[in-house]
Amino acid sequence: MRGSVLVAIQVAILFTVLTLRAAVPSQAQDRRPSHCIAIADAMPGGAVLHRAAWNDPVPEQMVRLHHIAHASFLIRTPGGLNVVTDFTGFTGSAAMIPDVVTMNHAHETHWTAHPDPAIPHVLPGWGAFGEGIDHHLDLGEVLVRNVPTDIRSPGGGGEANGNSIFIFEVAGLCIGHLGHLHHMPSDAQFAAIGRLDVVMAPVDGGLTLPLPEMIAVLRRLRSSVVIPMHWFSGTGLRGFLAGMADDFEIDIRDAPSFEVSLRTLPSRPTVVVLRPAFLNGDE
Repeated sequence: MRGSVLVAIQVAILFTVLTLRAAVPSQAQDRRPSHCIAIADAMPGGAVLHRAAWNDPVPEQMVRLHHIAHASFLIRTPGGLNVVTDFTGFTGSAAMIPDVVTMNHAHETHWTAHPDPAIPHVLPGWGAFGEGIDHHLDLGEVLVRNVPTDIRSPGGGGEANGNSIFIFEVAGLCIGHLGHLHHMPSDAQFAAIGRLDVVMAPVDGGLTLPLPEMIAVLRRLRSSVVIPMHWFSGTGLRGFLAGMADDFEIDIRDAPSFEVSLRTLPSRPTVVVLRPAFLNGDE
């Protein structure tokens, strides 16, 4: 009798496990868990950021970032997914249809009203005026979500929740794009953003946040890698780098792309300056 009861218990446990597995979408099991919403200990390792052409195959558990122009970046995954931030409708001469595009509408250089209908997922960073929008797109290998922020209007007014900070969770990494950030995020917004390993930050110092405030945001985020974007001159960029030099290593590169993984995150926070380049179809 005792043996029969034991067998029955084992069968019940097995059934429960199988049921729980079935409840989880198979695609979600393909993504290495990230620590975006949990403060993680610093990963060991040196500052190893690999250079690569934008369309080369991406090694396992790595992510390729390519600075296209202004605030547009290509995020490419090991499985070949292509995500473009602040998509304007043009990425270069390459015949590449992104799988996902994100957009912000503070200015026309951050969005397009006519994205190619072949793009499977078009994610605007705004919704109905003042209401914002919420995205939580799980493609298995990458999860895309957003945190709405406010923007200033050209006429002097403002739009609540008219911009979005987009977060991309892929290969165990949390990658953030601050969009056209116009104000210091609130404590609740910082909590919703979570711990970012890599962050793309606008550093123009005028159209977005003033440089001292942007530097304060980046110090609070404590990301391992900061990639400056939305800069209009070498003088402006140098001003940002000077303000970051006490707390961050400065790595200026003569290339638009690099690869990064959890294992290769720099041991000291680093500003990585990339040279923007449109996606070339000959590569």
